[in-house]
Amino acid sequence: MLDMRPVGYVIGLLIAVMGLTMVAPLLVDLAEGRGQWPVFLESALITILCGSLIALACANGQKEGLSIQQIFLLTTGVWLILPIFGAVPFVLGATDARIVDAVFEAMSGMTTTGSTVFTGLDGLPKGLLLWRGMLQWMGGIGIVVVAMVFLPELRVGGMQLFKSEAFDTFGKILPRAGQIATQISFIYVWLTLACALSYLALGMTVFDATTHALTTISTGGFSNYDASFGTFAGPMEYAASVYMILAALPFVRYVQLINGQPMALHRDPQVRGFLWTVAVVVLLIFATVQNVFPNEMEQSLREALFNVVSIMTGTGYASVDYMQWGSFAVAIFFFAGLIGGCAGSTACSVKIFRYQLLFASIRAQLRRIRSPHGIFVPRYDGRPVGIDILASVITFFMFFVLTMGLIAVALSMTGLDFVTSISGAATALANIGPGLGNTIGPAGNFSSLNDTAKWILTGAMLLGRLELMAVYVIFTVKFWRA
Repeated sequence: MLDMRPVGYVIGLLIAVMGLTMVAPLLVDLAEGRGQWPVFLESALITILCGSLIALACANGQKEGLSIQQIFLLTTGVWLILPIFGAVPFVLGATDARIVDAVFEAMSGMTTTGSTVFTGLDGLPKGLLLWRGMLQWMGGIGIVVVAMVFLPELRVGGMQLFKSEAFDTFGKILPRAGQIATQISFIYVWLTLACALSYLALGMTVFDATTHALTTISTGGFSNYDASFGTFAGPMEYAASVYMILAALPFVRYVQLINGQPMALHRDPQVRGFLWTVAVVVLLIFATVQNVFPNEMEQSLREALFNVVSIMTGTGYASVDYMQWGSFAVAIFFFAGLIGGCAGSTACSVKIFRYQLLFASIRAQLRRIRSPHGIFVPRYDGRPVGIDILASVITFFMFFVLTMGLIAVALSMTGLDFVTSISGAATALANIGPGLGNTIGPAGNFSSLNDTAKWILTGAMLLGRLELMAVYVIFTVKFWRA
């Protein structure tokens, strides 16, 4: 019988830690003087108490290593349960949110999706705004650790390609994860501080610079304003673009950089592929915008760069309503969002390395057709790619497209129009943020959707953040029999 105590122990500890982090927005609310601080006091007490009780109840089951089944359950359980406790301040606070809205917002935060159901953000207490940013920041660093430690071990979506001796974790997942997380956390914190200081130097207030740095480096996209990043149009868009790109690069390369490997980023085919893709898409959108607004070259370039980077990295900020740029631009944004950043980063979506492996496989197959007696092996970074990795990647693509289609159909059955359904499915599954159309596009939000659609999208965000297979496998009979 599967022992759930090690899983419960870790989840309980993480819940308690989340409760402790609620002290920060509590202090901000106390300083603001609007009388909202009891919300976070109550939320913190509830969260710490529940987390501590779960951890104590499972303490006698803690052990050094975890089985594969326990790792799957832990990975999914963390992203399923923490948003529930993260939603408590939204239910008790000034938003007075219903359960469905609070859980949607918290899941959007923890998965760094950035879709929101809240309106009137400009007038919300600062503690709640900070908490939204903190949820995304915690989710961002969490997914980096999961992508580098857990998903390669679970052989999810070709992630085993990044498993190496330096990160060999089988049988000792928690101790090794702690060592890796320490180095990643150091880099993550310093990138956040640098981003905040850049925003501050360009004119943001201390509070706005802090919260937007949290949501930029996590590629989350929550903003303190209904106009999203459009409130800060100008040089800050360039700064945000730089930090979104930095956050979308593999954090393991930063670890190598600080350990004396200066060419680590340049040698990574993911990094090169991602940067070239960004450049091409920006140029396409820039040319399109110039065709619409021919006399605003610098503004066109700035807005094209910012919004393309935001969508491709899955951040989800919007500085303009790019639905007004024409159908070609809208189509480019839709497909750019399905590309994503690099594996092992805070970025979302399919990830650039999977496209590189897919194209390598197609190229090898075409060469086999031309030369039937030749031996052609797909390669990645100069190394031959195993059949198991290619099969894993192709399976991921198949499940991604199939899942997106099923979610779109489910959304349409709740009464949503075609554009809202298909773009809602894509933006939730790829954890992008804004969708397309007048309802959930860059000028709208998800507040007007019906409750059933919100629950469907909440589940889709969880599926997308954990790259589908880590969740799907739990619903198989053999998983529980193993």
